[in-house]
Amino acid sequence: MKTQRPEQELTWSWGYRPRSALDRVKAMAPPPPLTPSTPLLHGEFGSYPARGPRFALTLTPQALHIQRLRPKPEARPRGGLVLLTEVSGCCTLRSRSPLDSAAYFCVYTYPRGRRGGRRRAARTFRADGAATYEENRAEAQRWATALTCLLRGLPLPGDGEITPDLLPRPPRLLLLVNPFGGRGLAWQWCKNHVLPMISEAGLSFNLIQTERQNHARELVQGLNLSEWDGIVTVSGDGLLHEVLNGLLQRPDWEEAVKTPMGILPCGSGNALAGAINQHGGFEPALGIDLLLNCSLLLCRGGSHPLDLLSVTLASGSRCFSFLSVAWGFVSDVDIQSERFRALGSARFTLGTVLGLATLHTYRGRFSYLPATVEPASPAPAHGLPRAKSELTLAPAPAPPVAHSPLHRSVSDLPLPLPQPALTSPGSPEPLPILSLNGGGPELAGDWGGAGDAPLSPDPLLPSPPGTPKAAQLSPISEGASEMAASSGLPSPTPGAPVAISAGGPPDHLLPPLGTPLPPGWVTMEGDFVLILAILPSHLGADLVAAPHARFDDGLVHLCWVRSGISRTALLRLFLAMERGNHFSLGCPHLGYAAARAFRLEPLTPRGVLTVDGEQVEYGPLQAQVHPGLGTLLTGPPGCPGREA
Repeated sequence: MKTQRPEQELTWSWGYRPRSALDRVKAMAPPPPLTPSTPLLHGEFGSYPARGPRFALTLTPQALHIQRLRPKPEARPRGGLVLLTEVSGCCTLRSRSPLDSAAYFCVYTYPRGRRGGRRRAARTFRADGAATYEENRAEAQRWATALTCLLRGLPLPGDGEITPDLLPRPPRLLLLVNPFGGRGLAWQWCKNHVLPMISEAGLSFNLIQTERQNHARELVQGLNLSEWDGIVTVSGDGLLHEVLNGLLQRPDWEEAVKTPMGILPCGSGNALAGAINQHGGFEPALGIDLLLNCSLLLCRGGSHPLDLLSVTLASGSRCFSFLSVAWGFVSDVDIQSERFRALGSARFTLGTVLGLATLHTYRGRFSYLPATVEPASPAPAHGLPRAKSELTLAPAPAPPVAHSPLHRSVSDLPLPLPQPALTSPGSPEPLPILSLNGGGPELAGDWGGAGDAPLSPDPLLPSPPGTPKAAQLSPISEGASEMAASSGLPSPTPGAPVAISAGGPPDHLLPPLGTPLPPGWVTMEGDFVLILAILPSHLGADLVAAPHARFDDGLVHLCWVRSGISRTALLRLFLAMERGNHFSLGCPHLGYAAARAFRLEPLTPRGVLTVDGEQVEYGPLQAQVHPGLGTLLTGPPGCPGREA
């Protein structure tokens, strides 16, 4: 396990977003040392219903330990250890019976089952050690506050009293959902999994369904960003690409691009989510498991600087990338598999098979500015072939269509969700139809006995004055209406960039396209099967193209495969990429370099270029890394294998 360097690992918790240089210095200050087994709280609780067993609870920085006391202690307790990495949130409750003086403390967990998948479970404990409800309520709130602080990375007082006053206001998230993502399951997954979990965590939100291509880009251009603590896309990588470029098109792009962005994977391409999942210390996952892992990390809060890549296209227009630029086999599979989108992520498998059957090579000139600092050394299994200077060479926009930003938000879109018994504590007013606690603890129906009174929410903190309602949307500027709302997303126009950004920092490392490159660049020319420039570690949820990459290493990782490779060898590379050890195969056709900038000049008249999986105009392009320009919601970092 690599030690995190404090100057690169800048994180902050939900509800606190450093804006000044002093705030950032404070955010990087190490917290007081706590060992994983340090007991923070210990106490005895009953259960709900009241006739159940009694428990001894111990809270440590990493887990909630549960030991049954009566009727008799268990020799091998089941469910006696609740890891905080599996907890989405907690709340306090009270009985609706006026005769019950107890208070209740409920914890929402998502443990892994025997087959590896996560299932939701609610554990409810009865604080009944005092004679009055007020005293029991204070004890339940003390536990809920301490657990919430641990989940969100907030400091606990050393010797001070733990009260709800320690908690900041509920974080506010703008959720953008592409209902057509992931075989059309994105909206269903969002309702059934995402909304309940983030509501259990006490996060307030506004949800908007996108209705067409570039809708998300238009929305973020008109938002009052000061109202939001983060923008989260519930889809594949393409929707986040729109959000990023929309932020960089704003007149205030320098501040706008600092807005934390997150992604919850409900699309067919979930590369960034795969990298976040790995950063969080979870085992590789796909589908619902990947979504639940990323949702748990989002509930914990925590942001990380994100390198961005500015890409200048042949027309002179520029867009920004958080993921990759591809030419050849990778981009061919990405675009040609679009017709199999109904298959979800399986479209890439089918596209790869078809691509291998009709394997093409492309002639081009590829130049890059090598990194002055070597990337972090990978594990021995990830040995990287070093690039050679094979050839030293001393050496060229269409405006986006404006649409009225039609949208459907939770405030005016009925959600056919079952009404839970409870709403989340301390959250803003519930949205119409949907209660903010999502699934709720389901105490009244599933846990209570015939003689037990149902429980009702007991908020830790009321919403502070001035907190916007969750159903209230920031004003969004509207352009001229040029098309009516469609029932589906139109197909991308071939050869047209999906999102173009006029703002953003200058590319000081790049001369204009078509002009000679400065000294220090490495250039090679020849026939290639593929060229890939990637920022994070993952090319797909289960494809680790650059296993040593970090979100903020300031590098673009260049991989290329030269012509002459057999179909079998190329397939072997991609199979090995699932484990991230493709560089250890010793394939002579595979090359790698870490760079700060690059230029790609296709010499083949036909081909496909993609940026973040979206097709752009074909022709020469060049790109430069802008270290830490963006901010990514990643959750807390974890160590690999922590789920074991």
